[in-house]
Amino acid sequence: MIESLPRREREVFEALCRLEASTTAGVRAALSDPLSDSAVRTMLARLEAKGLVERAAGPDGFVYSPAPRTETVAASALRRMIDTFFAGSAASAATALLGLGQRLTPEEAAALEQVIDKAVERKP
Repeated sequence: MIESLPRREREVFEALCRLEASTTAGVRAALSDPLSDSAVRTMLARLEAKGLVERAAGPDGFVYSPAPRTETVAASALRRMIDTFFAGSAASAATALLGLGQRLTPEEAAALEQVIDKAVERKP
């Protein structure tokens, strides 16, 4: 979905996904390489025309939000990353993520165990 977007449009869309909802100024501030206000407005308008962004009137102007659910976009991006860098192996990707050294909370570890158990049960 987003892989076909030009680089700057994708950056604006990804910033908006991180924010979940924001004004043009908020999106601009979230960019690592900020664009002008008018360029951000233009990118958001293009994304809206493509059906990727919705806008609603807010107290400080328009508030933009991703039209597809963030989880859907994340799943698509993650699938693309797994296919590209881990030869389609979710287990290899998970191993790489866990190898980054961040400690898991007991709740995160339990959630991972449940997902692993379900994945093992689905195998023939």
